Amino acid sequence: MSNPCIICVAITGSLPRKENNPAVPITIEEQIESTQAAFEAGATIAHCHVRNDDQTPTSDPEKFGRLLEGLRKHCPGMIVQLSTGGRSGAGEERGGMLPLKPDMASLSVGSNNFPTRVYENSPQLVDWLAEEMLKYDIKPEIEAFDLSHIHQAVNLSKQGKLKAPLYVQFVMGVKNAMPADKPTFDFYIETLKRLAPDAQWCGAGVGPNQLMLNEWSIAAGGHTRTGLEDNVRLDRDTLAPSNAALVERAVALCEKYERPVATWQQAREILGLPQPA
Repeated sequence: MSNPCIICVAITGSLPRKENNPAVPITIEEQIESTQAAFEAGATIAHCHVRNDDQTPTSDPEKFGRLLEGLRKHCPGMIVQLSTGGRSGAGEERGGMLPLKPDMASLSVGSNNFPTRVYENSPQLVDWLAEEMLKYDIKPEIEAFDLSHIHQAVNLSKQGKLKAPLYVQFVMGVKNAMPADKPTFDFYIETLKRLAPDAQWCGAGVGPNQLMLNEWSIAAGGHTRTGLEDNVRLDRDTLAPSNAALVERAVALCEKYERPVATWQQAREILGLPQPA
């Protein structure tokens, strides 16, 4: 296949801590340094969360602003995607950083179970986040934890609440949500192509499923996500030394399946994002 593969690196997330892997970047400075190394290894999207000094998650716009500024300086051209995820805040607090106008932001369009809680995304909150993304010209990455989320994203797009073409990420392997199941993965692709033929998609696997989803996605012609947010290990016995090491593993899979790794210019073109001035 000759179509370039976009590699997204989820650098930090809300859950992994230094106790789980010392390489998890917590401070803004650590995140910028880790992302720069991942960018140089081949990642062209940085999926970003921010943390407090005690490593707990936050949606603090000031912290997001400093991270965004640093990434634009040290990773010129890289697509910066800020998280509006539910572990970092409640209600509209989750979108408080959207006025910063990142290239992209994550958007979960429905609720589902997580390991110990319900990941709640009410229709009212989804509509508000989508409106804010339209207002600030931010491309959403639809995080699909369930088949219904694909249908909901397409419905929102048809209503003009999400700009087409859609970019949908299939998240698999979260406990109590959709498992990493190959027939389901294939059906996700088939369903998205049927409902939104111009959509782009990405596969993300959590924990030990990360490498498997990387391979499934690259082999099927899609894009993929890696990074310490989803998986702190290279294998059961080995901690990942960096985000860059996980990106390098995805790059090797691209070589295996003869997929070129997308440059940041190609990634922006594929996703319909403007080239930086």
